[in-house]
Amino acid sequence: MSLSPLDDYPIHQISGVMRHVGTSDRNFYDRYYFNCHPCSDEMMLIIGMGQYPNLGVCDAFAVLRRGTAHHVVRASRELGEDRMDTSVGPFRIEVFEGLKRLRVVLEDTGEGLSFDLLWEGAIPATLEPRHYLRWQERVMFDSTRMAQTGRWSGTITHDGETIEVAPDHWWGTRDRSWGIRPVGESEPPGIHVKNAGTFYWMYCPMQFEDHAILAIVQEDEKGRRLLEEGIRVWSDPEREQEYLGRPEYRPVYAPGTRDAVSATITFSPPGGEPFDVSVTPLLPVHLMVGTGYGLEPEWKHGMYQGEGPVVQSTVHDTEKEPERFWGLVDAVAKFSYSGGEGYGLYEYFALGPHPSFG
Repeated sequence: MSLSPLDDYPIHQISGVMRHVGTSDRNFYDRYYFNCHPCSDEMMLIIGMGQYPNLGVCDAFAVLRRGTAHHVVRASRELGEDRMDTSVGPFRIEVFEGLKRLRVVLEDTGEGLSFDLLWEGAIPATLEPRHYLRWQERVMFDSTRMAQTGRWSGTITHDGETIEVAPDHWWGTRDRSWGIRPVGESEPPGIHVKNAGTFYWMYCPMQFEDHAILAIVQEDEKGRRLLEEGIRVWSDPEREQEYLGRPEYRPVYAPGTRDAVSATITFSPPGGEPFDVSVTPLLPVHLMVGTGYGLEPEWKHGMYQGEGPVVQSTVHDTEKEPERFWGLVDAVAKFSYSGGEGYGLYEYFALGPHPSFG
């Protein structure tokens, strides 16, 4: 029952110290996610950092997609006693103003990628619907997430070139999520080998000049909705969020693949006119390659790598190694509708059979 600096704040939720979360589930996690792009197909930087209290691990990654280069730097260490320490080797996150301004840093370690970036939210941080999924009687997902669109300033250095990042056209989205989802070393599958299930997913935080649209669709193989959201959030915190009804998602895939080349999302606000948002992916980033999201058996989120910090980098070429690049995609995308033209994240994944989409 060791104390930590967090215990000096009046924020306790259970009758234990702040190092201990309210469940003993090994898969409890607490994570940051950011993306940064110049509203074009030039590049996209994605950054993540997570703590896994019941696994005793803290890790972080950054992946830069620039041209055909897919450059990852990742780090891991033992979590230790102080959960307020949001550094992992060369990575660190500094909260300047909660829910509004944060600094994200990757120091130069000779791996060819570093950055020092300031995030400023463009809309109020927005709580999403609870993500809950029970699979073969076990709770696989039980998480809370908040989302926000915003703008960046600072610098990114890649292969010796320093890129100036200014908020006039460097936009992005971020989220903070915590709860339960599969992390760490693989567990024995048990009955789950009988039916691995499906994961059909679309997540689109879209940023426009004075508002954002946040859309989520998750379905099972029968087309049943497991999670959905469609809301419009205004930059003016005095304006009330608008519920946009059930989002209908219609992707167009490249023939013979699960790579989306375009999509349409239809919203039907209660008492209002239905409208379509057209989605044009500009630059795909395959988030499962090198970052810990699941493809490499030796490096997954929450996997113990030793006392650390352990720092690694990987560089791949999307054209020379096409067989590596499949699975969950985070793409910079252009969004257009009657309310304006904007940019943001088009995240999609089609795992397993989904007959309603062929």
